[in-house]
Amino acid sequence: MVRPVIFFILLSLFIAPFPVLSQQLNFTVTINSERARTQDTDIFEKMKSAFEQFLNGRNWTDAELKPQERIKGNLLITINDMPQVGLFSATVQIQTVRPVFGSDYESLILNFADRNWTFEYTESQPLEFNQFSYLNNITSLLAYYAYITIGIDYDSFSLRGGDAFFEIANNIVANAQQSSNPGWNQNPSDKRNRYWLANDLYNSQVMVPVRDAYYLYHRKGLDLLTTNPEESYQNIVEAIKMIQEANKVQPNSILTISFMDAKSDEISKILKAAPMELKQEAVEVLLKVDPNNARKYNDILKG
Repeated sequence: MVRPVIFFILLSLFIAPFPVLSQQLNFTVTINSERARTQDTDIFEKMKSAFEQFLNGRNWTDAELKPQERIKGNLLITINDMPQVGLFSATVQIQTVRPVFGSDYESLILNFADRNWTFEYTESQPLEFNQFSYLNNITSLLAYYAYITIGIDYDSFSLRGGDAFFEIANNIVANAQQSSNPGWNQNPSDKRNRYWLANDLYNSQVMVPVRDAYYLYHRKGLDLLTTNPEESYQNIVEAIKMIQEANKVQPNSILTISFMDAKSDEISKILKAAPMELKQEAVEVLLKVDPNNARKYNDILKG
């Protein structure tokens, strides 16, 4: 018999209608400009508004959605340097969530750090994008993460449902390689960039189990937690095993790292209420896949 602890885990959650698949975006852009060597701080307010409008005001798919059905996300841009007027060097943190059936809980599904973005921006600059050609490094990056976000959201609702969106993201990478900007190329010394993320999601057969794990973990795991916790726990553990399967063949891939960065806290909390046998099974796998969070996973056994 499953203990009532699961209701404590999702404290304050209430029964809600099942969410419609989300295709379009509701992003908040935050720009940290403390390191920028400029007194013209107004440009960053205009940059924030322009980037949000580009992400949220565009139809990325043919679907028509209500505002509450759009994918929620945060884009944190840290300006590391401004070597000259209009030229910026930055890092980007992307986080997106998806709703969980039967609750008001939102699960973090993408947590990715892009550490090498250079771009040119001037006030009132039109942000134009064409998925078939490279125009500039701003809209290429923003559109790339828009399609990555939508693809992962789709993957979490249907098995490999994000294929079409990952294909576009992969095409954006291919087009951007003509530029001299970092992050788009097949650099073996930097496997945490845009090229490798798109490659893992679209081209790599080794990483297919990770994509399948997105579906099993969310649609057959989290979405069943309040209605069928026994099956939910089992499927969550099976999803973790699928991550391990890919990790054995290709250790420390960016897709595996990204999955665990998004899920480590959630997994450690949810599995505390699982049967002890499943807890032990999960922890054994987690310690191999994500040893950096060993303390967090060992705490599962104390729950």
